[in-house]
Amino acid sequence: MWSRTRRWIPAVVIVLAAVVELLTPPPVSSAPLLTVAPVTAVTLLRPSGILGTGLAAMAVHAVLAYEDGTFGWQRGVANQVTLAAVTALAIGLNRSLHSQHVSASRARYAAEVAQRAVLPRPPSRLGDLRIAARYVPAEDMALIGGDLFVVQDTPFGVRAMVGDVRGKGLSAVTAVSIDIGAFRYAADHSPDLPAVVQCMEEALLREGQRREGLDRTEGFTTALIVQFSKHLDRVHLVNRGHPAPLLLYANGQARALEPTEEAPPLGITALGTWKSPVESYDFPPGAMLLCFTDGVTEARDAAGTFYDPADRVPGMLQSYLRQTGHPAEPSAVLDFLARDVSRHSGGAVQDDQALLALHRPLPRTDLLAKETAEE
Repeated sequence: MWSRTRRWIPAVVIVLAAVVELLTPPPVSSAPLLTVAPVTAVTLLRPSGILGTGLAAMAVHAVLAYEDGTFGWQRGVANQVTLAAVTALAIGLNRSLHSQHVSASRARYAAEVAQRAVLPRPPSRLGDLRIAARYVPAEDMALIGGDLFVVQDTPFGVRAMVGDVRGKGLSAVTAVSIDIGAFRYAADHSPDLPAVVQCMEEALLREGQRREGLDRTEGFTTALIVQFSKHLDRVHLVNRGHPAPLLLYANGQARALEPTEEAPPLGITALGTWKSPVESYDFPPGAMLLCFTDGVTEARDAAGTFYDPADRVPGMLQSYLRQTGHPAEPSAVLDFLARDVSRHSGGAVQDDQALLALHRPLPRTDLLAKETAEE
């Protein structure tokens, strides 16, 4: 409604100026208020509409000044020239803003193409596994940064990774491309998760040797690498310095899958070698693995309190379950999480966020039984 009605704002300004002119003594002129009309039209109308607004303002001023007997060289003509000049300036500003908008749209389109090339969105399903992914950039025009997610069907089961590379800008995007490429190759050829990690370590080490400065010696990637069993009843994790994911159950309860043995991020083998311990968990029907980067866990409110997904997400899901009678879909869970993080931080995205939800739906028979019981 606002988009339709705001186009009438310049006309309202002209009417208001006429009313002011009629209700005030002749020495009081509404010409300054009339000059506001073409200015308000800069972002609301096209050049033809701005020109029409300016001409209408000039006509109204001329009629009102003639009726008051104040249309003379010192006031009438001078005000007309001022209105014409402001109208011309408003048209110029409109064309300049339009040009900037076109340039920004082209830049955003190029960024979207780059995002799809570097960070392709995972499929919505692989077999019985349902998948949802979101990338929430810290900057509006930067649609991709140093956070990443990737999901792939392999001969060893569905494998996924969520990661966060050190740094910002082009170097971070380059590292994301290296990480995803290394993971895709290793996921298809490595029989277990430690072998996947080792392949990625080698790729990051080679990439680090081609860099300079801090990126050469301090480049690393925090990563959570996931593998599902053939029947999706078990999930295996390797956590290399990454925020612990949440295991969400169909009843809305959640469990943070903290690693029992800490391991450093990928890409710092120059400082030593570490094992990649594999953690395994039951993944019952209706369960969902919620993965995210530190843009979520490091979001702070005005008091400096960090966002705690394990504390806040279960309440949202249980509320949704009570209201609807069924668990939230993966895409809805990511929407809830992104909005809640934004609300916690006061609407300001403090760091990029890569969100990934991997869901094993309830069997159809269970859903039918639940619907029958409810009826």
